[in-house]
Amino acid sequence: MFVKQISVFVENKLGRLAEITNVLGKEQINIQAMSIADTTDFGILRLIVDAPQAAFDALKDYGLTVKETEVVAVSLDNTPGALSDILQKLFDNDISIEYIYDFAFAKPVDERTATIIMRLGDQEKSVEKIKKLGFKLVETKDVQK
Repeated sequence: MFVKQISVFVENKLGRLAEITNVLGKEQINIQAMSIADTTDFGILRLIVDAPQAAFDALKDYGLTVKETEVVAVSLDNTPGALSDILQKLFDNDISIEYIYDFAFAKPVDERTATIIMRLGDQEKSVEKIKKLGFKLVETKDVQK
């Protein structure tokens, strides 16, 4: 029902993202989705990886501040208006979104679909509402070891 996301506190300096991706690459951890929100001095890098526990451990051992969070992955039709449709339905059902980004599978579950990652307010209740609305949740086993 939930997908594990790794969040990394990143100092905003030249080469920092290269360092982080090198750590993951050396551990044979595949990045499947990422988003970064930054300010002048720092950023929060959010990652969906195929091996979240290994990524967490490797990044922490490297000396980074790391957090694991559960997020919701929803599969949508890859058509105009599909994102608008789910966002309107979430709003209509009082489901708040803390943040959202897209997820590109290396091997798409279905080439006609797109996937979004969301951190929702009251995730348990929100997931139940999303299921009742008929949206397809991406299962952890589909993206992570």
